Amino acid sequence: MRRITQLLRPLAAATTTGSAAPGHTPPASGFLTIGATTYIDPNGHYPIDHPPDGAPALVINDTDHYVTVVTERDRSPGRGHDSTHVADIVLAPGGRTETRRGHSVQVGWARVMGG
Repeated sequence: MRRITQLLRPLAAATTTGSAAPGHTPPASGFLTIGATTYIDPNGHYPIDHPPDGAPALVINDTDHYVTVVTERDRSPGRGHDSTHVADIVLAPGGRTETRRGHSVQVGWARVMGG
């Protein structure tokens, strides 16, 4: 019985510390503005609605998390992996950018870390 208790101790410690589940980013505190829309305490993906006149879309990160402007990817068959034509844009907390590329904004590190 002592061995089972020793094996379960790390699991019990992880559940009592209040840490997020692996692969899950807790909601950001603050505001994420994309174009004319502002999201409060954002979490996940948000679309970028590019203006029809071709003007750049404004992205403002007033949260406590990094956000990533996810760009288009070439999904050509036979390449074995997705290749990126243009690198994703990463905004630190307090950052802002105007962009004519990208299709969504993701809150957290998942895109940056390759997930």
